[in-house]
Amino acid sequence: MTSRQGFTRGDKVRKALIREVSDVLAAQLKDPSVANELVSVIDIDLSKDLRHARVYLSVMGDEETKARVMEVVEEKTPRIRSEVGQRIRMRYTPELVFYLDDSLERGARVSQLLDQISKGEV
Repeated sequence: MTSRQGFTRGDKVRKALIREVSDVLAAQLKDPSVANELVSVIDIDLSKDLRHARVYLSVMGDEETKARVMEVVEEKTPRIRSEVGQRIRMRYTPELVFYLDDSLERGARVSQLLDQISKGEV
């Protein structure tokens, strides 16, 4: 079903989830081992019934840092889901599954290579 502006309920829920998951992650990642790491929600894929959500995260840092952040996020997933459920009124709060997405880093690397090529450094 499409609303007047052409957005479906799934689109609206997805955008609200991105906003709320980002806020909750910022609050929940107070763990001393990852408190200073930059974590961003890149995108969320929702199932058609809105019961399952794949949350794609970008974590800046080396592989060890990324692994540590993902461990903390997975450990806190039930609490994150609970807080998101309190913020967004839905019949069912989607099950959240977090995935590491390195597309921002790959994009930065491509930009760096293009800059080097344009300067004749490569």
